[in-house]
Amino acid sequence: MNGPLIPCSERSPGALRAACAVVAPQLLAAYDQAKDQALAEAVEHGSLSPVHAYLAHWAALLEIERHPETARAYHRAEYLAQIATLPEEAREHLAKVAAIYRDAAWAVRAE
Repeated sequence: MNGPLIPCSERSPGALRAACAVVAPQLLAAYDQAKDQALAEAVEHGSLSPVHAYLAHWAALLEIERHPETARAYHRAEYLAQIATLPEEAREHLAKVAAIYRDAAWAVRAE
């Protein structure tokens, strides 16, 4: 399959969690933890900024995950960065991770 697995979800906690359950169920625990942390920080600081940041981050991650080829490239680059034996090699793979994430973040902002 070349297209996205699911349509782009709304940027709300419930919609993003539902999308995560479909395209990356292995990330549900991390999603729930990030949501809880963002809400706690929002209460602590009296600001919705942590909630907006968590929503933007997870929207970008799920944009990656809903495109199987993009997700494979992203996770492969993450893995190769972790096992790299030379700093230059790790930087090269991390640059790819960052570029994929940046493109996904831009895509969800544009919608």
